[in-house]
Amino acid sequence: MDNDEPLEPETKDEPETEPAPQNSDETLYCEAEASRAVGKEKAARESSETDLEIKDMEKFSTTGQRELYLEACKLMGVVPVSYFLRNMEESYVNLNHHGLGPNGTKAIAIALVSNMSVVTLELADNSLMEEGLLSLVEMLQENYYLQEMNISDNDLGLKGARIISEFLQRNTSSLWKLQLSGNNFRDESAELLCQALSANYQIKTLDLSHNQFSDKGGEYVGQMLALNIGLQSLDLSWNHFYIRGAVALCNGLQKLDLSMNGFGNEGATALGEVLRLNNSLGYLDISSNDISNDGVSKISKGLEVNESLKVLKLFLNPMSMDGAVLLILSIKRNPKSKMEEIDISNVLVSEQFLKILDGVCAIHPQLDVIYKSVQGFSAKKALLQWTNPMKLIQSYADQHGITVVDFFRSLNPKGMMTMPVGDFRKAMIQQDKVPVNLYQVRELIKKLDDKRGGVNFSFLKTAKP
Repeated sequence: MDNDEPLEPETKDEPETEPAPQNSDETLYCEAEASRAVGKEKAARESSETDLEIKDMEKFSTTGQRELYLEACKLMGVVPVSYFLRNMEESYVNLNHHGLGPNGTKAIAIALVSNMSVVTLELADNSLMEEGLLSLVEMLQENYYLQEMNISDNDLGLKGARIISEFLQRNTSSLWKLQLSGNNFRDESAELLCQALSANYQIKTLDLSHNQFSDKGGEYVGQMLALNIGLQSLDLSWNHFYIRGAVALCNGLQKLDLSMNGFGNEGATALGEVLRLNNSLGYLDISSNDISNDGVSKISKGLEVNESLKVLKLFLNPMSMDGAVLLILSIKRNPKSKMEEIDISNVLVSEQFLKILDGVCAIHPQLDVIYKSVQGFSAKKALLQWTNPMKLIQSYADQHGITVVDFFRSLNPKGMMTMPVGDFRKAMIQQDKVPVNLYQVRELIKKLDDKRGGVNFSFLKTAKP
């Protein structure tokens, strides 16, 4: 190829460094390193600090990586992925469902050894197999730019868990987010992964949902969490935890997803006890776990003293309005509660419940409770509840000669354009300039949501009244 011509003199000058076996992993990774070294030598020969020559050097480097990938595909006997060729300079590369197989994955891994652009790599559902996974792990030993990787739905099983565990024990990569959902991991895999994670401080976010962990696996995870100092977010939804697994899983995390596991009221009792003692968990999803009012009452006991939880998701559990009342009263009894959102969106409540909720929100104005609907709520009342809050704020702003943005910024003690959702909800409820209710505040949050747990009103600068 034409683009290879500048490289030939470099490789011919040092024939003794040419590798012998073409098909070995070591050879291909050496080629990747050699390509990077050649680029550095050329840059050194033509070194100058002009912008033009810097751009030329970057172009050369990118061309080298593309040629390296094409050469790797040729050696592995696979067709190059055109999407990957087009996006090698992007920070996010999505290769989900591309049918790469082990050889196609190996070619991708070779190209990424010296890549400095890709930060997030999606490789779900690609039949990686053991060989493809090994290639990725070897690449991660050399690439210090890749930070997030998704290898879900590849049926990696126990062999894959062993390879990943050995990789995690080394703590040598820059990877901090790892998605391993749907890989047919069972309790034996959980044991291996948790042994590795007990001494791992790099991984912050881990997805192990849609696997086959039972209570034994839950115990391994719990033991790991007692030792791990880095993990902040763990997704264990769609597994098979019951009572013991539920007890073991809350300590040390900031975010935990246990939805779709079915640990019932006994597991809820254990969680209630954990919530009494836990001071780190901020987000807990226990949706669809067969928890009735009896289980909710035990969770409520924990909420009466918990000082860290901000979001609790309980939807799709067989609870009624009586359980909902227990939940919000537990928040009322806890002056140090930080609860911002309770999701019981399958529960039908009454107007009496709303009156109790208003009383709770007077003490905890940051709180929002999401329920299904209100029994006997007339269309007229509903219309009054949903009067467009932006129109009310615009009217106030017009009357006082200010902008809508000025109004929102006045709610923020720092005068900035963004606020955490809980702080915004509290400020809106407590302000007395524009009378709004909980439903209208919720509507505002939806409109201003920045998708990162906050609200952002900077876009209102250009919005028409």
